[in-house]
Amino acid sequence: MPIRVQNNLPVKEILEQENIFVMDEHRATHQDIRPIKIGLLNLMPLKEDTELQILRSLSNTPLQVDVSFVTVSTHESKNTPTSHLNQFYQKFSEIRKEKFDGFIITGAPVEQMPFDEVDYWEELKEIMEWSKTHVTSTLHLCWGAQAGIYYHYGIDKVPVDQKVFGVFWHKVMNRKIPLVRGFDDVFLAPHSRHTEVPMERIRAEKKLMVLAESDEAGLFLAMAEDGRQIFVMGHPEYDRVTLDGEYKRDLSKGLPIELPKNYYTGDNPANKPLLTWRATANNLYTNWLNYYVYQATPYDMVGTPF
Repeated sequence: MPIRVQNNLPVKEILEQENIFVMDEHRATHQDIRPIKIGLLNLMPLKEDTELQILRSLSNTPLQVDVSFVTVSTHESKNTPTSHLNQFYQKFSEIRKEKFDGFIITGAPVEQMPFDEVDYWEELKEIMEWSKTHVTSTLHLCWGAQAGIYYHYGIDKVPVDQKVFGVFWHKVMNRKIPLVRGFDDVFLAPHSRHTEVPMERIRAEKKLMVLAESDEAGLFLAMAEDGRQIFVMGHPEYDRVTLDGEYKRDLSKGLPIELPKNYYTGDNPANKPLLTWRATANNLYTNWLNYYVYQATPYDMVGTPF
């Protein structure tokens, strides 16, 4: 599908080199199509990397998708140039009156902090409450999933003894749900986190449906309100070398870090990592866009209550 982005977005050239159909603003205005409107609240430190990963993940359906990058006002990014944020991002205060077909809340490198100590927690709570009335379906990723489960259902994260780091096997728990349509019985997906949401508390929450989990990594995929709220505990959007970069970064800083599981061929970090989760990631995002975003929203959202 065509991804609709601003004409001079830096990652646009990379997407085009990967043969992903990217439509600029000029061409999009000449098509009589209402694009699917997706907001991306990007809380990751390396925002351009995340832009590329998410846009790549959204590129596998015949729908036209218009992606708006959103940032919070209550935090100053230290790893992304201010000029990039000013040119390509909107503050939540600037889009709060708009309605979106879908909204994505990414992970963030703050998982070991209590939620109420995160400097933008109050604003994020406001965004998650706003999403209940202004978004058809909200997709929460990793720490964003932990934050969403805590805000909506009061289930707090807990630390793990050893970082959940690598590519883990998961099993599908409810094949009848469209979000996992086309998934294999077992599949691989990346995780990178120091905390988890206890499975026993997730299972005890009647409003949450577990769709995929791992014996080693715990929860991977859950949803509520018939797909209005979706929680992905891993990072299916990660590219081939993301975990490699995290591993070597921590090594260079002298931080305690184990070799990522099921990642390097022969468990040798000198070898090129195998990409074993891309098909599952594409399937997940395609199913989300098709069954929980596109088919659930009217042609004209103006004045339409959710």
